[in-house]
Amino acid sequence: MAKPKVYIDGKEGTTGLQIYDRLAAREDIELLLIDEDKRKDTAERKKFLNEADLVFLCLPDAAAVEAVSLIENDHTRVIDCSTAHRTNPDWTYGFPELHSQREKIKTARRVANPGCYATGFISIVRPLVEKGVLPAGAKLTCHALSGYTGAGKKAIAQYTDPEREKELDSPRHYAVTLAHKHLPEMAAVAGLDCPPLFTPMICGYPQGMVVTVPLWLDQLEGARSIETLRELYAGYYEGSPVVELRPADAPACGFIGSNNLADRDILQIFVNGNDTAVMLSARLDNLGKGASGAAVQNMNLMLGFEETKGLNL
Repeated sequence: MAKPKVYIDGKEGTTGLQIYDRLAAREDIELLLIDEDKRKDTAERKKFLNEADLVFLCLPDAAAVEAVSLIENDHTRVIDCSTAHRTNPDWTYGFPELHSQREKIKTARRVANPGCYATGFISIVRPLVEKGVLPAGAKLTCHALSGYTGAGKKAIAQYTDPEREKELDSPRHYAVTLAHKHLPEMAAVAGLDCPPLFTPMICGYPQGMVVTVPLWLDQLEGARSIETLRELYAGYYEGSPVVELRPADAPACGFIGSNNLADRDILQIFVNGNDTAVMLSARLDNLGKGASGAAVQNMNLMLGFEETKGLNL
């Protein structure tokens, strides 16, 4: 059987490079590589897009939409790593750990790869809504810390500059208008009627993030203790090779570090708190399960490979 042909449109960006790093040594696919001097040539890109069995789009939103329009056959399958199609009902949302989603991804022609913050938020909120523990009308607050690689080339250049400004040494709030681009998918995929109040911060390290949702236990139905919530998550993610519930005594040190999973493709869930309130946290690498690792996981499912092949668990 011929090896599936895979093309990364936008390989030069952070997500594209990370996908390439995970695929370059694989012998079960044929990786199509465009000449460097033609990577922005529309006609040449179109040729590769239509030759491939599966394409990763690692492009800005408008460019991703344009790339899809260049595909003129019914066999090229697409994983879009941009924001463009994440709430489009004609696209399959690429979060295999959600119930029934894995089978949908396996047969999908168009898969929208989740956003990094959205992955953390959805991983802890969707199970609660799905199980009827948290009402869809709940108004939530979400706080998050992330490494600077998720902020794009301009931010990466600023943070890696040896002469960088001193203010970049400390975590900084951003998206202060409370209108982050991940909010639509956070609400839609989690099953909420409205998005959370979301306060992200960018930090001075490259990779890793923690997404946290605090809740009063009296906001919940039928799961008003930390132990019951832990049982819910353990059951929901049972058997997952990528998502894991941390032990009841984690973190033993009393701190949840935000870059502990740098260069890994797993996601960890923490359930902490007391008798009246709970702090739900998801820890992941913003470039791993938050981007490129998730994209490769989806590719494996779509092409019939072992789900975690090429991932760093």
